[in-house]
Amino acid sequence: PARQPANATQRSAAQRNQAAQRNAQPNQSAARGTAAQRQTSATARRGGGRVAYSGGGGISCVPYARQATGMAISGNGRDWWHNAAGRYARGRRPEIGSILAFPASGGMRAGHVAVVARVHHSRLIEIDHANWGGPGIRRGQVMRGVQVMDVSDDNSWTRVRVQVGWSAENFGREYPTYGFIHNRPATTLAA
Repeated sequence: PARQPANATQRSAAQRNQAAQRNAQPNQSAARGTAAQRQTSATARRGGGRVAYSGGGGISCVPYARQATGMAISGNGRDWWHNAAGRYARGRRPEIGSILAFPASGGMRAGHVAVVARVHHSRLIEIDHANWGGPGIRRGQVMRGVQVMDVSDDNSWTRVRVQVGWSAENFGREYPTYGFIHNRPATTLAA
């Protein structure tokens, strides 16, 4: 066995050198993973949702929503509703291309944002979003065509249930929402 350096400082330096040497060698398994990702279609469809593989560490909901809509809103998902005030129209009715904004709640300390992709009727929409966990879903993935059901008493979209995993028949627990941020200036009439 290799002889260990005498003190902690020397051991740390030796460990850093060993790690640097390992990282300098070509990583054949990573290359195989990349090739496998290239062979995988850009989207995979199972049940009611589609996933777009983002590769690497993935993408969170905020950069995805900015990229998908072009909206220039700062902050975490929980901040978008308030940071959009006076800049973007906000309302309680879904529109394609709008953002459904979730406040911080439960396990979503940073809140969440999702892009409305389709409106089925007054109580059911489909969203595209990133970094939402669930059965068989890796965090950091972009999911497309995920169903969201309005369960608020007054059809205000202030309480929703989001499709769980790949099943279009199963919806998770209730989540509070702020409503929809529309991709138009705040001076226009909001839905």
